Amino acid sequence: MKKYFEQLRPLERRLVVGVAVVLLIVLNWMFIWPHFSDWSNYRGRLNRADTKLGNYRAAVAQMPELQKQVKAFESAGEFVTLEDQGVDFMRTIQTQSSRSGVALQNASRPTTQTNDVFFVEQVQNINVLATEEQLVDFLYKLGSGSSMIRVLDLEMQPDPPHQKLSANIRLMASYQKNPALASAAKTATAKAKAK
Repeated sequence: MKKYFEQLRPLERRLVVGVAVVLLIVLNWMFIWPHFSDWSNYRGRLNRADTKLGNYRAAVAQMPELQKQVKAFESAGEFVTLEDQGVDFMRTIQTQSSRSGVALQNASRPTTQTNDVFFVEQVQNINVLATEEQLVDFLYKLGSGSSMIRVLDLEMQPDPPHQKLSANIRLMASYQKNPALASAAKTATAKAKAK
């Protein structure tokens, strides 16, 4: 190669060097310059990964406290068998309606939802007739305490003589699942996540 270069005239040498420089610039423009931003991209990915790792470590550090809370939820409230939950729910509604002076007009059959790991949810539709104070007292006392009953839907209108309120109420009560079944479901869920 050196012999070939020495045999060239000065103008030809300049031409070969110029072509080599242009070729080097074109190769740099095509293959090197597009990758100048790669370092900052890798640095950004590394920072995001460090942040995610920090979040995971913080979540793992909270595990003992979360396990204590799960055990508290598992032991919260009294356990009512699945067969008696609908009866217990209706008995609670009737007891509170008589204490608050609310006239229970109509009640549908309760429906059961079991999508939660710890609780079975019973949904009950009722129709009541009461004054404003009685209705507020009924709903407040129904939701207070350890009953775990809440209102999902409430529709009110005055009764025909416009003396009281007629209300259609959709209530939901959460009952603790069988602790043995809940722990078995929790173990199965943990095994499924581990795979």
